[in-house]
Amino acid sequence: MAPDLSPGPDRPASADPAPVVPRADAPVAIAEDSAASGTGAPPLLSVVIPMRNEAPNVLPLLEEIAAALDGTRYEVVCVDDGSTDETARRLAEATLRFPLVALRHAASCGQSAAVISGVRAARGAWIATLDGDGQNDPADIPRLWARARAEVAGGVPALVAGHRVSRKDSGVKRVTSRIANAIRARLLGDATPDTGCGLKVFPRALFLDLPRFDHMHRYLPALVLRQGARVVSEPVNHRPRLRGASNYGTLDRLIVSLSDLLGVIWLQRRWKRPAAEPIPPP
Repeated sequence: MAPDLSPGPDRPASADPAPVVPRADAPVAIAEDSAASGTGAPPLLSVVIPMRNEAPNVLPLLEEIAAALDGTRYEVVCVDDGSTDETARRLAEATLRFPLVALRHAASCGQSAAVISGVRAARGAWIATLDGDGQNDPADIPRLWARARAEVAGGVPALVAGHRVSRKDSGVKRVTSRIANAIRARLLGDATPDTGCGLKVFPRALFLDLPRFDHMHRYLPALVLRQGARVVSEPVNHRPRLRGASNYGTLDRLIVSLSDLLGVIWLQRRWKRPAAEPIPPP
């Protein structure tokens, strides 16, 4: 049964998904490949990629994913979050070559909204998320997916989070991220060294049970633990941005993160996990 996401005493109004996630526009295009079009067996894995003004990265990223998942029944779900460049057009063209579902938001609603739209549209039981800037390495997906399946085989659903051991970002960004991760881990107890890494693998059903709100993608480990699932971290490759420009500023991220952190703490303290058991007949 889908969780009740309406505001109430145990759920803040700000967590309601309606104002955060718009109805995604009709797909820009959907590949005719059987893995994405529904004419054959459904994909086992859906790679969800939020994009905003990442036109130069569309084809290189899709080519790398195809190489990394060769022989796997997969699909890619790209969500163009209101780009003002050629991202939508390049995604539409790419559906002729790849098992790709391309969606767009008419106006930018943020990375979390794009991830939510992508996961909702995905058909795979497993989700892998990647940033659209090309800094995450798709070659790491099979290893994280294997780890996630091994965890589930042990009886507990899990999110496997990438850990960028050697980050290829500016010194300022690395220092501020390190400080933010330390504060977040201390307050939320999520035991995750790098929640900001866009590369994660998890069961689709697990994600759809989480409360959804703006910027939730930064707090997936804490939200998953709140649901009673596991979180494990795996070291992953990280690469410098070769094309395009970052959509985030350091100060912007810091201000937003502080307010979001308080909201996630509130969610943690208000949540109870009831264990309902059937009442036997007399």
